[in-house]
Formats: sequence, structure tokens, C-alpha cells
Amino acid sequence: MIYTVTANPSIDYIVQIDQLTVGEINRSNYDAKLPGGKGINVTRILNELGSASTALGFVGNATGVMFEKLLEAHQVQTDFVHVHDDTRINVKVKASDNETEINGTGPEISKLEQDQLLDQIRHLNFTDTVIVSGSLAKNLSPDYYLEIAKIANQQNAEFVIDTTGQALLDTLQYQPFVIKPNHHELTELFDVTLNNEQDIITYAKKLIDLGAKNVLVSMAGDGAILVTPDKNYRCNAPKGTVINSVGAGDSMIAGFVGTYMQTNDIIKSFQTGAACGSATAFSEDLATKEKIDEVYQQITVSEI
Repeated sequence: MIYTVTANPSIDYIVQIDQLTVGEINRSNYDAKLPGGKGINVTRILNELGSASTALGFVGNATGVMFEKLLEAHQVQTDFVHVHDDTRINVKVKASDNETEINGTGPEISKLEQDQLLDQIRHLNFTDTVIVSGSLAKNLSPDYYLEIAKIANQQNAEFVIDTTGQALLDTLQYQPFVIKPNHHELTELFDVTLNNEQDIITYAKKLIDLGAKNVLVSMAGDGAILVTPDKNYRCNAPKGTVINSVGAGDSMIAGFVGTYMQTNDIIKSFQTGAACGSATAFSEDLATKEKIDEVYQQITVSEI
């Protein structure tokens, strides 16, 4: 089973208006309420691909109930820890000339509630994979994800984390199955300039040496590179109009991990991950299976 962890999920309230005028009443042309959070995005794409998954995390009170109802509409299986504070609401105002976001802070999570989620990770085993991504609730320790990685490693479960900087480097000791820095983040990790494809491979290999099992490096319009312990691969960027970059990285992780757990085929996993990421970028919301299949036909993987 694949488990995703979203420590600070949200209801994303999306409002579309012609023009935002501060200090006046603005009336929307369209609004929608969507379940938000990077781990939730991963779970939704896994569902599109037919990969069984369970969403873990913290939800609370009336907004938490609403959040779970929204997930039911997407047939998402959940096992949340229920907390005393409200699940946050993020407001995203889309006007013709700009987009404004107001993100809630999220609930405070008690020590008992924090431990409940860690206990869920302690029940995993070698047949399971846990994917951790997204922001932490305001009073969670910066090392909370590191603790999840440690426990998953002790349980012989596969572990995937989507984060950056020192927080990413700290988890490499627990041998994450895949990490996904983009080329800018890879530059920042090692404080270097990456001039070409070989430079990217060189520094991705350093992440392998530090413990990562696979490294996906996304390069926007230049495609992506996959570095494994023994081989390197590239894929092209498909043609399409970028509508929404939110969730594209989550979709790539979902496609790669979900496909590998079903097939053990690293090349097909890379191809599917790239297709999922681009399909979401070409969509208003997260990609559908139909869109993923369409984009998949444009992706070519070759060994470097």
C-alpha cells in the first residue's frame, strides 16, 4: 500500500473575478472548493492511475468534515488523525490580470495527536511506501518529517520525501526511494552552477552517494533527467499550453512511484511520472487519466 502524509491540508477556495478592487465588494464569476495539500495531490493522481493509496494527516472540526467530504468525491481513501483545531482554508482569487492567495496558518497539533500519526507509520512494513510532502502545521517540529523517515526506515518501508534544502539532505541517511529536486534546487543544494546535462548528472550522483535510491531532476521546458545508482536517463518535454503549475511536481512523484510499485519498470515509471507532471501543468486542476494517457504518447525516454 502507498500512504501519503499531508501534515497541513487545506480547503482551497478558488474565486474567479474580472478584476480585484481592494476595499470594495467584489463579485465572483466562478468559485470552487477543492481539497488541497501536496500529499493529497499525490493521492488523487495515484487514484487516477489505479494505484491503491491511503491519505494520512491531520484534519479538524467543521472544516475537517468538509475536507473529508470533498475527498469522498474523488474516491480517496483516508485514515486521518482528527485534531481539535480547524483544518485551514486557503483563498485563491484569480482576476484577469493577476492571482492573489491568502493561505491559512492551519491547526495546532498536540503532542498526543502528533504521536498518533507516528504510530500509524510504525505499523507499516516492507510492502508499504510512504510519501511525505507539503508544509508542516505551525507548531510541528521542523524535524517531524525526519522522524517519519526514520520510523519508515526502521519498518523497512519505502520512503519518499518532496522537500528542499537542508531538510532534504537530512533525510538522505534513511535512503529515500526517490527525491525530486528541480535543476534550480539542485544548484542551491550544492551552491554550484550547472552548465549542462553532465553537470546535473554529476550532482544528482552526489545525492545517490548520500543515500537517495533514485533522483528525478525536472527541468521545465527542457524535460527531466533520472539518475539511478547504475544508469542515467533523459526525457523530453511534451508540447502543450501550461495552464496550472500547482501540483505538477506532486503528479510527477505520484506517476513515478505508483507505476514502479506496480511494474518494477524504472523506464516506464519515469515516462509515466513525466506524463503526469506535464498533464497536470496542461490542466485547470490535477490531471485526469485521459489527459495523462494523451501526454504519455509524447514522452520519449532515452539512456544517457
